[in-house]
Amino acid sequence: MKSSTKDQAKGKMHQAKGKIKEMTGKALKNRDLESEGKIENLEGKVQENLGDIKEAVGR
Repeated sequence: MKSSTKDQAKGKMHQAKGKIKEMTGKALKNRDLESEGKIENLEGKVQENLGDIKEAVGR
């Protein structure tokens, strides 16, 4: 598996985990968990975009 594909997959996984944490934090009124989820979601988006860039450069 190419590193660009790995980055894209890992990015999507982190986005999903982050969204779950964010929603759980909102439901439990736990601001720390909600913030942690938002950060993980953003990190996932960055990682996915990095994979997109790697793929575009590799063409």
